[in-house]
Amino acid sequence: MARQETPRATGAEEGERDCVLCPPLRFRLNEMADLPGESAVLADDGGLFLMPDLAPLADGHVLLVTALHHQCAGAFGEDLWAGAWRWRRRVGRIYRAAYGREDLVMFEHGPGTPQGGGACVDHAHWHLLPHPSGGGMRALLEERGLGGRVATRESVREYFRTGRSYLLLEEEGAVTVHPGEGVPSQYLRWVAKKALGLHGGTPGARQGAAYDPEPQIWRWQEQFGLPASRARFLRTLERLRAAMAQDETGEAQDEAEGEPEEAEEGGHPGARRVADHQKSSPAASRSPNPIRSTPSP
Repeated sequence: MARQETPRATGAEEGERDCVLCPPLRFRLNEMADLPGESAVLADDGGLFLMPDLAPLADGHVLLVTALHHQCAGAFGEDLWAGAWRWRRRVGRIYRAAYGREDLVMFEHGPGTPQGGGACVDHAHWHLLPHPSGGGMRALLEERGLGGRVATRESVREYFRTGRSYLLLEEEGAVTVHPGEGVPSQYLRWVAKKALGLHGGTPGARQGAAYDPEPQIWRWQEQFGLPASRARFLRTLERLRAAMAQDETGEAQDEAEGEPEEAEEGGHPGARRVADHQKSSPAASRSPNPIRSTPSP
């Protein structure tokens, strides 16, 4: 993907000017945290761009963000949806070059209404982390009555079209969409912390610093600007920049291949694995139960 200028404020709707992922506020938070802004964009294709998360849950935590304002992936057209999955494949290769393996988790809070579904920014962005999951995030959602189904552009779009919020998750190569109505803000960040063991306590826990160095921290506002968070951002930027220099061959292959073979069935890699998972998981097919208003152990 050749580097192109990320679209700026020209043509932006007035409401979008208040969005922290749209111009003119884009990169304002980076400036507040004394971190690189536009220069920290790892790559972009004019429609989507990749940058380190400002409050990373782990080294390698990045955001895939739409250059123009889209509320969530449920609002994507066919081309943007296909493009997002090409980016996801590329991130897997970058992780392999940077960290020695392609294991990753991807998640999105999809707001059907303003700040619904645990979203704190109503601008489409996917979180990607280089971490083996063992299926723990999906299992945790299912334990809380948030059973999922295969995520296709159509199934995700249906949530958005009907004004319902959703949770989009990829782990172990399977991608599912889950009900997101009423979940707490940044719920999937908490799920990732708990399921992946990423140095963080559960809400309401009373744990000493010797046991848990970052008790009760999972929201980005709680980590934003802290020395450890800034260090993760800068390590991620340095490591992934170096890894991307090794990705020219895979990038060209992505351009030639377009959508993966599984697209007809699920719209993304791993759709068949999701179908197999649902057959073996009663929790994935039952109707969701009400969830608590805040995460709990």
